[in-house]
Amino acid sequence: MLVLRYIGYRNNRIRQVKDQEKEKAHQEELLKAAKKAEAANVAKTEFLQRMSHDIRTPINGIIGMVEVGDYYRDDIKKQADCRAKIKDASNTLLELVNEVLDMSKLESGEIVLEEVGFNIDKLSDETIGIVEELAKERNIQIVEEEKSITHPYLMGSPIHVKRVLMNVLSNAIKYNKDNGFIYVSYKELDSNHSNSAVIEFTCRDTGVGMSKEFQNKIFEPFAQEHIGSRSKYAGTGLGMPIAKSLVEKMGGTIEFTSQEGVGSQFVIRIPFKIDEEHKNRKAKESASASIEGLRVLLVEDNELNMEIARFIIENEGARVTCATNGKEAVDIYKNAPESFDIILMDIMMPEMDGYEATRMIREMDLNIPIVAMTANAFMEDKIKAKKAGMNAHVSKPLDKDKLIRVIAKLCNK
Repeated sequence: MLVLRYIGYRNNRIRQVKDQEKEKAHQEELLKAAKKAEAANVAKTEFLQRMSHDIRTPINGIIGMVEVGDYYRDDIKKQADCRAKIKDASNTLLELVNEVLDMSKLESGEIVLEEVGFNIDKLSDETIGIVEELAKERNIQIVEEEKSITHPYLMGSPIHVKRVLMNVLSNAIKYNKDNGFIYVSYKELDSNHSNSAVIEFTCRDTGVGMSKEFQNKIFEPFAQEHIGSRSKYAGTGLGMPIAKSLVEKMGGTIEFTSQEGVGSQFVIRIPFKIDEEHKNRKAKESASASIEGLRVLLVEDNELNMEIARFIIENEGARVTCATNGKEAVDIYKNAPESFDIILMDIMMPEMDGYEATRMIREMDLNIPIVAMTANAFMEDKIKAKKAGMNAHVSKPLDKDKLIRVIAKLCNK
């Protein structure tokens, strides 16, 4: 009897110890989760503070330059200088917005990559050309050490490739020393497949480098090592997380080494299919684009956007009829379908959006070219436009040359 009681007591004691251990482990997990959530909240708060600063800075520049331009309204040289600075500030603001939207899309898995032909040599030159202007301000030299690309014409998502390179290069400038150097190389590595190529991009700088502690969290959203020096190291803390997510989504890898006070090196490898049809595509693109004499139905609810688009189109010799929403556009086209060669359609509009208006017009006419001209600029937006019956997609802010090329191509001009 005593033996049975002892065994029962021992089993209860073992269960109690196990339960206590489980409870302790559970409490530790809760504590870890709480600390992680608190750290995430702190990071997001810091991010919002930085974003507030970084968004207000270019907006302040835009408003300020408009006021300066108003004051020097008769000084043509000053007017041109003001416009150039307004354009630079606007591009900075657009980049900030794009970074936040890209991170949101990547976290939700909604980013859709393109599969179009592009020239990696041209793309790399354009990217370096953009960041060189930033480098000149601090007398930082960008040195191209090697460029050995056997197959420059590739298939992929050039806008996202450029975003990755821009993020890495702009960081190399931002965290560099005045009068420093950035060494860049592009190489094509051997591929296991005859119709594909792996491009290796290397960026090495003589900058401030990273502490070992920060190297462990460089790819975490909102992370920044030098958050105390906003004027010197401005940014969202999203550049590297976006770069890593995009590279991995494209099937590639990103690696880095860094030494505090010495600098950092990033190596990116991305596989691409080789574009075998680039010669035919190049011949088509080289043809001159003209829209003179075309009749355009422009559908746009925003007065400022309407004015900009109308100026671009009419300045190229086309005639424009305007509609301020989808319903009005459908009514105009229904009453005079033979009066138009092409329709430029905004998406988000009152009364009837661009998708619904396109579907209704397609019930009347399957042939009239319809172009989505919208601020909805992601790949999935292009897919939605195509499903609605649109022939092409042009994102805002409008690229004048691209818009004219798209119109000319669809109208066989």
